[in-house]
Amino acid sequence: MIDVVAGLILDAHGRLLACRRPEEKHLGGLWEFPGGKIEAGESPATALVRELHEELGIDVAVLDFPLSPVVHDYGRGPIRLIPLACTIVSGTPAPHEHSEIRWCPPHEIQALDLAAADLPILHEWLTSRPAAAEGGRPNALTEGI
Repeated sequence: MIDVVAGLILDAHGRLLACRRPEEKHLGGLWEFPGGKIEAGESPATALVRELHEELGIDVAVLDFPLSPVVHDYGRGPIRLIPLACTIVSGTPAPHEHSEIRWCPPHEIQALDLAAADLPILHEWLTSRPAAAEGGRPNALTEGI
């Protein structure tokens, strides 16, 4: 099983950043929460910070708001998608590896064609987000990164 991290990037208005996969890639055209594979020796928080810097050119702080991992198989072997809520501490998101990015209020993100593994994460966020949307605190795992 491959461990993958996904960032629920929250802005000051409670919106989430959705990213659309390029048409020519696996799951092309679908929207997702950005992230990527966790490398050997990395924690999920460290991997998320690295991936979001590479994919979007931003630096983030991971929030102390636990979300449940999702196991899914897109036909290439199972992945464990580990979601982490975070906020941008520097930079402006730019779609370096996506065809489009969009800030979405929670009710609008539901209308996007999300990748299947992201759906239960969105559902959990929508049913438990008030505490996080009011300003979660940076996670101790990201201190010093």
